[in-house]
Amino acid sequence: MTWRRLLSRALAAMTGPRPVVLTGPSGAGKSTLLKKLMKDYENVFGFSVSHTTRQPRPGEVNGKDYHFVTREEMQKEVSAGGFIEHAEFSGNMYGTSKAAVQAVQAQNLICILDVDMQGVKNLKKTDLHPIYISVQPPSIETLEKRLRDRQTETEESLQKRLNAACIDMELSKEPGLFDLIIINNDLEEAYSKLKAILAEEIQKAQESTKS
Repeated sequence: MTWRRLLSRALAAMTGPRPVVLTGPSGAGKSTLLKKLMKDYENVFGFSVSHTTRQPRPGEVNGKDYHFVTREEMQKEVSAGGFIEHAEFSGNMYGTSKAAVQAVQAQNLICILDVDMQGVKNLKKTDLHPIYISVQPPSIETLEKRLRDRQTETEESLQKRLNAACIDMELSKEPGLFDLIIINNDLEEAYSKLKAILAEEIQKAQESTKS
């Protein structure tokens, strides 16, 4: 049996509410929307903590923001089939492990996966059947301003992020790729759209908690 079929079986065996895949360029406001969602529905959503080989940024906590690992550790797990999806960006590896998703679903929570466009394409090949949502800035100019205001990027890394954002926004136009594309021009409006598409799954999760 191929690795892909084994992975499909493992994913099909996962129980619990339908997962949610969130993607979008850094600076689009995805993290802010996620935090609001997790705060308002703390017993409904669980965040799938991704693995990365990059160094932690100030304030980031290992096991909460990311699982920070060495390239050797991550490549070993990838080779062993432990990841649903993985990708490389700016010289660092990122990925979602099966264990991270299963840990959330075991608690009967809606699992949120924060992945890039390559991750979305990989997840489309699995039996996970999540809700796909893309959060995007109103324009590249707005995105550049937000990233510059953060003051966390070098000029080189900022340009890389902007180039990646242009490619992602172009790729996201593919028909049927996303269930919803949110243009985050107004945070409250964007949040309302996010809650609306997730309303049915939220209700299911809340009802299963009561029963």
